[in-house]
Amino acid sequence: MNENEHPIDDKKHIVSIRLNNSDRIAVRSTAARLLVRESELYRFAVYHLLNRLHKLHDDACVGSDLLPLFIEFKNELNTHLGLKKHQLFKIFNGRNPEPEKFVSMADIELLLLPRHAVRQRLQQMNEALPQKRADTDAWLHAYLQEKYRFSAPAEDGDLLAIGDNSAESAGG
Repeated sequence: MNENEHPIDDKKHIVSIRLNNSDRIAVRSTAARLLVRESELYRFAVYHLLNRLHKLHDDACVGSDLLPLFIEFKNELNTHLGLKKHQLFKIFNGRNPEPEKFVSMADIELLLLPRHAVRQRLQQMNEALPQKRADTDAWLHAYLQEKYRFSAPAEDGDLLAIGDNSAESAGG
């Protein structure tokens, strides 16, 4: 059994986490409103988060395969995890992705910069100008999607491939 395989085990484990008082009160009141125990709400939150971050569980997802995930969670990952550019570089490229999936350090830095700095950097990049949008986040997404040729989720949850005519109508 390698380090990524886990035996099927339904045994529950006790885990300790630190929460500030306002978060604990919010969990308590949410659980009360849902008529469930706090522990059930914590398990739901962990389950939900792990499902949303599923690409990080898949060893086949490397390099640019991870970009949609990090674009979606850009603000949350930066705010709550404090990831640095070298950490992200290792996450994206540490498992030696194929050359076409390699994510450049300049593009990784875009994921960490504040919105106004991202806009300034994109304005200076000739390859980003054709994807220019009024909304900086949309512009960053369009630039990375075009450069790395990954699929984007449509509003209805289906994936749209680059070059798909319906992508223009869904992306606005």
